[in-house]
Amino acid sequence: MNAPSDARPVTDMLGRTLLVPQVPQRVISLCPSQTETLLELGLDRRLVGRTRYCIHPGEQVKPITEVGGTKRVDLNVIAQLQPDLIIAEKEENPREMVESLSQIAPVFVTDVVDVASAYEMISRLAELIGKPEQGMSLQREIQNEWSHMIADAPSKRVAYLIWRKPWMAAGPQTYINSLLKTAGWINVCADPHAPSASRYPEISLELLAEKKVDYVLLSSEPYPFQEKHLSEVKSALPQARVLLTDGEPWSWYGSRMRRFPALLKSLHESLANRA
Repeated sequence: MNAPSDARPVTDMLGRTLLVPQVPQRVISLCPSQTETLLELGLDRRLVGRTRYCIHPGEQVKPITEVGGTKRVDLNVIAQLQPDLIIAEKEENPREMVESLSQIAPVFVTDVVDVASAYEMISRLAELIGKPEQGMSLQREIQNEWSHMIADAPSKRVAYLIWRKPWMAAGPQTYINSLLKTAGWINVCADPHAPSASRYPEISLELLAEKKVDYVLLSSEPYPFQEKHLSEVKSALPQARVLLTDGEPWSWYGSRMRRFPALLKSLHESLANRA
């Protein structure tokens, strides 16, 4: 891989230094929330590749070439697209895949673990594609929406489940955990000092009962929890209120962050109606 004549050094969110064009013209995005954000920032026709999971905004992503999934891509398809920049995410995309892609084009890796790093991601991507003003504008829009958000008093104990068989939850050092804190809730699965501390720990419903959880949120992704799963969790946790929740505002950082306050308001209303 040869550096372009107008290359500039850029440091990604892992501290890796890359040589990227002053204004990249052929970009591939491998994380759904970033694809949506890049289009929001105005990348438009310069975004030439995406994963099959990059589905928003629908009309804009349809003509963009699919290159595979978030964990495995078709390197031949990516090479044929002749990208001058690939954007990846530490949590979504395996290191081995990033290393292989680095033989084709510079790979800028983000690392979003909380709300602060989500804002950093927006500004870094905006700078990277030559849209710094749009990045600042998007952050202001998000902050304006969040300024009206009402959080609970920090006393309710919550579990946010992302998988079934085995049961898995959002744990410490995750963006979801950061949002739970923002909502004013205590994440019972986020003890960083636990012997088997994991960002997405396996957990049993029996252990959740021992943790005296108040609310259990069943996310729509990555596991597609549905109404039929509510009774299963309620039977094991009769003292808890169990709700389905849209996983996208919880885990799609970037432009979709604007939707989180409305989702939280809806959850508060559902919990109040079930009191």
